[in-house]
Amino acid sequence: MSRDTTSQAFFDSKYQQKTDPWDFATSLYEQQRYAAILSAIGGRRYGHGFEPGCSVGVLTAKLAEICDRVDAMDISPTAVNQARIRTQHFPNVRTTCGALPTLIPSETFDLIVFSEVGYYFTEDDLFKIASLLADKLRTSGVFLAAHWLGESPDHLLSGDLVHEILARVPSLGLQHSERHPGFRLDVWTRS
Repeated sequence: MSRDTTSQAFFDSKYQQKTDPWDFATSLYEQQRYAAILSAIGGRRYGHGFEPGCSVGVLTAKLAEICDRVDAMDISPTAVNQARIRTQHFPNVRTTCGALPTLIPSETFDLIVFSEVGYYFTEDDLFKIASLLADKLRTSGVFLAAHWLGESPDHLLSGDLVHEILARVPSLGLQHSERHPGFRLDVWTRS
């Protein structure tokens, strides 16, 4: 019997077993990934950002410093509670429990940070989700994706394939691309 590595139960059990199962708050790799993300989107202030798959809110807190408003979301209620605690001193952050594509905010965004989540979807679902998210970007809005390049039995897609699928979204134009030890980062803008 196979396990569903895309379900709420799967993710919530990870957070119940270990507060920060991917060591987002303490790993040097994660700190370097956050620095690369912030550098790639830095140099400006964003009105409204969206971070699906926010986990325990480490990156969310960093985004709160460069966005007037941040909507963050995670499939795990346990992770959402931790993210809320981590960002409680940021009045501009709203964290909800939900999953793509079921819950996509109705607002539009200047920034979408799609990090470490793309490999949990099928190719078709990822393309549909990315297209829906791109439609939520304001003209010239930024869509950043960053994904690990390793292999995991929990992933349906590789990090490279995630980015190849995202690149197929017609309304997104690639502006910047980076490869780092272990992860890939691409920045698109909505045309």
